[in-house]
Amino acid sequence: MPKQIRVALAGNPNSGKTTIFNNLVGARQHVGNYPGVTVEKKEGSLSYNGFEIKVIDLPGTYSLTSYSIDEMVARNFIIEEKPDVVVDIIDTSNLERNLYLAVQFMELGVPLVLAFNMSDVVEKKGINIDVKHLSDLLGVPIIPTVGHKGKGMKELLDAVIEIADQKKKSEVNIRYGDEVEKEMEKIQGLIKEESITINGLSPRWIALKMLENDKAVKEKIRSPKIISAAEEGSRNIQVITGDIPEIIIAEKRYGFISGACQKSVTRTVEERRSISDRIDKVLANRFLGLPIFLALMYLVFHLSFTYSELPMDWIESFFGWLGETVTNLWPKGEESVLKSLLVDGVIAGVGGVLVFLPIIFFFFFFIAILEDSGYMARAAFIMDRIMHKVGLHGKSFIPMLIGFGCNVPAIMATRTIENKADRFTTIMVNPLISCGARLPIYALIIPAFFPERLHTEMLWLIYIIGIGLAILGAWVLRNTVFEGESAPFVMELPPYRVPTIRGILIHMWERAWLYLKKAGLIILTVSIILWFFTSYPKPPESQFRNLSGEQKNEIELSYSIAGRIGHGLEPILKPIGFDWRIGTALIGAFAAKEVFVSQMAITFAVGEEGGEEKRDESLRSKLRDKYNPLIGFCIMLFSLITAPCMVTIAVTKKETGSWKWALAQLFGLTALAYVITFIVYQAGLILKIGIG
Repeated sequence: MPKQIRVALAGNPNSGKTTIFNNLVGARQHVGNYPGVTVEKKEGSLSYNGFEIKVIDLPGTYSLTSYSIDEMVARNFIIEEKPDVVVDIIDTSNLERNLYLAVQFMELGVPLVLAFNMSDVVEKKGINIDVKHLSDLLGVPIIPTVGHKGKGMKELLDAVIEIADQKKKSEVNIRYGDEVEKEMEKIQGLIKEESITINGLSPRWIALKMLENDKAVKEKIRSPKIISAAEEGSRNIQVITGDIPEIIIAEKRYGFISGACQKSVTRTVEERRSISDRIDKVLANRFLGLPIFLALMYLVFHLSFTYSELPMDWIESFFGWLGETVTNLWPKGEESVLKSLLVDGVIAGVGGVLVFLPIIFFFFFFIAILEDSGYMARAAFIMDRIMHKVGLHGKSFIPMLIGFGCNVPAIMATRTIENKADRFTTIMVNPLISCGARLPIYALIIPAFFPERLHTEMLWLIYIIGIGLAILGAWVLRNTVFEGESAPFVMELPPYRVPTIRGILIHMWERAWLYLKKAGLIILTVSIILWFFTSYPKPPESQFRNLSGEQKNEIELSYSIAGRIGHGLEPILKPIGFDWRIGTALIGAFAAKEVFVSQMAITFAVGEEGGEEKRDESLRSKLRDKYNPLIGFCIMLFSLITAPCMVTIAVTKKETGSWKWALAQLFGLTALAYVITFIVYQAGLILKIGIG
């Protein structure tokens, strides 16, 4: 049986950690959550030289002092789970900043390997690092890697096996200054005297964390004597140095790093300004940055629509053929419950959603290119200036960018924002960023009501409206409910890189797979429920006498549970241009936004007896016959603004710790959607726009 090694991958955000994780484990990975929190946990495994190596990708973190949930999760995993080796991925182009985390691992005394990633970028900058000398100074192995090219992976695994075999722990000898050392000795003495232990960690490390005012460590120390000594020690240090211990300790760490780098890093005379700096002169320009960002998003939408058109036609034709094939299993004209369930419920419902899979794939493909190239970090930097005007900063825009994929992980990503007012504001407005689940609604409505030359413009417009409303909503909340100063934030920009096909495809597939799972589980289940609601109860046969097929269909749908609910809602929905069909679809969309498409497909399929040519008619054509472009635009607008799906509401409750904010988000956004849609629809009627 092969020996097993558990490896924890750690590193700063944007250090290339995910790329190296994907290089090591490839498709042999799965995603879950850490126990007790909703932080994503990625794990994978590989076999190498007779070893079975399990790799855990820790959340990106700048420090091991648990200010944020991600930092707490990363540190707790290392302290409590005790992996055999920690591999710290270092962005070599930002060496001193990245080594700060490495030094904290050394203080902790974990078995450590440093992966000096992006080593090719450093060479191009004209910077030479004496890796062997620096490795000797730090006392840990250093492996140069180029993650996006897969270089250094073998050497990295060899180093991991060697450290695991030797059970060699890292250590560092940093002197934090006389004042700090003196107070640490006092606290260490008390820790030993009272036999205090935390997961086998050294008394020196515990004493250091007590002086750093580390809340997680302080909670585990029950001794009033030690707590009192730490507080007194902190006061003494501040009186003597004029600074709090956290500042002094951080300065000494950076001093250690700086000293090591001075001895091992040299810069050539012709050290060049990096290509990234030159590109940023244009892309992150104060005046050009925002127009370029908007233009790039426009291009993403245009390419997504253009390239997805043909495969969408193929999928639509396939489900049309499948529905007809299943229908032909029954004698012509014979209706049965099973036939209706399969054709009108499953095939029409799930097929109506899956037909938009190509646009989802292409959209995430192009977004992955922008992310992997390093541009999306610039987008946050560009928006930082605008966000400051509404009382937030670029760090709040990062979850908004994630929201283009799904609002659930986007809201979870806000936990890296330390300031509560900033964090809660970002959570509350995040659903206004149009997620991937809304994309099928737009992909259904836009081609149905707008000419091809306007397809990209309409999709671009709806996304821009969402971003604009999110920023406006943030300004309102920060000046009313969440008043206060915004926390300062330094935006780090990773260097531009040429994305790898493998990386792009993995990132695209991760997001598209979530969509597929929804179609296979939630949407299938909800489609069957909605089919039942649109099919039962059946009206008495006496009501069908002397009626045309279309009239029969109308009566059957109106008599059903969904029809009765829809007709009950119709008086409320009529002022915004919606009928009972749209109303019931919007209710179903609370489970998952894509269900709107599924429900509309079911509504227009159920009851169409005797006319297979009608069943084959596309859903877009049926919508075009029934509604006008103004109503189509209002459907998109309402779907954009209204309450997010039930999973998002649940995550909001979990992240804010209160149903108050989750329900405020639910009812607040629904009310906002109604008001804005009402204004737009009524204005359209008055001005006679989109009603011809």
